[in-house]
Amino acid sequence: MKRVIVGLSGGVDSSVAAYLLKEQGYEVIGLFMKNWHDDTVTISDECPWLEDSNDAMLVADKLGIPFQTVDLSEQYKERIVDYMFNEYEKGRTPNPDVLCNREIKFDVFMDIALGLGADYVATGHYCRKGTIEKDGKEIHQLLAGLDTNKDQSYFLCQLSQAQLAKALFPIGELTKPEVREIAKTQNLITAEKKDSQGLCFIGKVRLPEFLQQQLKPKEGVIVEVEESFEDYNKAIPNFESKENELTYLSQKPVYSVSDGKIVGKHQGAHYFTKGQRKGLAVGGTKEPLFVIDTDVDENVIYTGQGKNHPGLYRNVLFVTNEELHWVREDLALQEGETMPVMARIRYRQKLEKATLHKVSSGLYVEFENKQSAITEGQFVAWYLEDELVGSGVIS
Repeated sequence: MKRVIVGLSGGVDSSVAAYLLKEQGYEVIGLFMKNWHDDTVTISDECPWLEDSNDAMLVADKLGIPFQTVDLSEQYKERIVDYMFNEYEKGRTPNPDVLCNREIKFDVFMDIALGLGADYVATGHYCRKGTIEKDGKEIHQLLAGLDTNKDQSYFLCQLSQAQLAKALFPIGELTKPEVREIAKTQNLITAEKKDSQGLCFIGKVRLPEFLQQQLKPKEGVIVEVEESFEDYNKAIPNFESKENELTYLSQKPVYSVSDGKIVGKHQGAHYFTKGQRKGLAVGGTKEPLFVIDTDVDENVIYTGQGKNHPGLYRNVLFVTNEELHWVREDLALQEGETMPVMARIRYRQKLEKATLHKVSSGLYVEFENKQSAITEGQFVAWYLEDELVGSGVIS
């Protein structure tokens, strides 16, 4: 009998995952990951991880499976929290959920599970795993969840073949309402539980406040850049090569304070992210202001009016070789090769047509349509039909 360790998070998705695995005849063990100690940064008085671990325990009890808690807070702090601060200080915007899957759930946690004699690790993600044979080798595919509304393949975009080989996603074939229905029928305490918001495992944390405790506030100016800014309206030169063109198009405008007018003050450019609208506290503009860029060295935030401001849009982005990842290593492009794909630059975005161009220093992703708020530090993921084949950090 194959042994599966389920990451029971205290939510409905992982509860139903555990139930389905048991129905399928696996020997199932539930493990709750405690990843956070510092209760001073949660918003409300409730202690989210305590409540969640309790729910996870009750579900395990109901299903009649062994249950234990593992404390991964040290690794979590090191690999996720410290990394996030580091990225914010560089003026990039990290994605903790993608990292949490790569570094914690399918690495640290997976090692613990395999140490307990598990054949597989399962999570309650809305995605599917496929396995094909190619040149006599087994190759694992990361496929989108059938519930297009809930598809979470993006969050797993950094997984490797070795990690996928040991992974199971029992609810990938189901929709959220079906999952809740199963939980109700089985009288699982999590059936009606709201989906968790906030940082993967940190509970309800307000990110800026959380960061502010570590990053010192420093006052700087907010500059508004007009749509008439010359950089937006300059003629595009003729290029000697496609690569030159891509390099040109992937570069964002470089602003200085004199390119616009000062419209307010802020408490630290590193607290803001591109495309952000809330928290600027500047009134009196015809349309709301959006962050179009931040300069953490000079501590300046550049903004533009309205969500169609040209400063928000580009259609080419670049990923360096160091931050390029192929889930399907067998499909990795060689220098000079291109590939038509569907891609997204954030979790909730619908897939957009794009072309990958491999060059010696990395990979360009050229979108057919301009994308809003391409943000350094976030992940771009690309798909062939419903299969996620690779991803990278936007540089």
